Amino acid sequence: MSAKEIEVKGIPRSAAVAFVRTHHYSGKVDPRSQVHLGVFYRGRLEGVMQLGPSIDKGKSVGLVRDTSWNGFIELHRMAFSDVLPKYSESRAIGVAMRMLRKKAPHIEWVLSYADGTQCGDGTIYRASGFDLLKITPNKSMWRMPDGEVIWKALFDAGFGSGTKGENNIKARYNKTGSETSNSFLKRVGAECLVGYQLKYIYFLNRKAKNRLTVPILPFSEIDKMGATMYRGQRPGSIISDAPDFRLGEGSANLTSGLEAGGA
Repeated sequence: MSAKEIEVKGIPRSAAVAFVRTHHYSGKVDPRSQVHLGVFYRGRLEGVMQLGPSIDKGKSVGLVRDTSWNGFIELHRMAFSDVLPKYSESRAIGVAMRMLRKKAPHIEWVLSYADGTQCGDGTIYRASGFDLLKITPNKSMWRMPDGEVIWKALFDAGFGSGTKGENNIKARYNKTGSETSNSFLKRVGAECLVGYQLKYIYFLNRKAKNRLTVPILPFSEIDKMGATMYRGQRPGSIISDAPDFRLGEGSANLTSGLEAGGA
């Protein structure tokens, strides 16, 4: 078994959504995702990466000075099965980054977040050549009485149009339009999950790194802040500088080439 056997290619949105709902720890997909990449091993779909616009582009675009409105993208979801050989995740990310360089030369950098509250502190990102930008205490994730974990902002007035799952929860617990998210969650007996969120960036255009407007944090800062987490557990410490498994360089249309198969 070797990570070199994997193949990364565009897949239909329906296939990506089904896989993520089955294999991602949250069981949820991001409706903003526009690019769906499948990771195949010996002909079977064993991993998915979904990318799309950032949730708050107005704030995020300023991370790198002079970035155009469509000059960056966010990696929303990564889900991999246990069947994949060792190092497949890092290799899959490396291949995906090369694809972006080739088919979407206007995209200069990729943003992503690690959920240090429920899942992990971003080991795969560090091993794939991402830089760490920020570690933030996270009190936005709440466990409902039925065990489902939700993001508090989904219940703030004016946030989005409401997903089917969100609306089901509102109806189940009789949330009124006048209730704030905090009052609603406390009323129904939801539990706030305390942890961290870690922000990472990957530069497709290496020269754009010189325009970064915030400092890059050393990986050792994760341990220092007590934000270490791996597969939902908090071990004692991490290796301060993960190896870079970034796979090669690309030359610099994110549509048909990456989204083969349509929606």
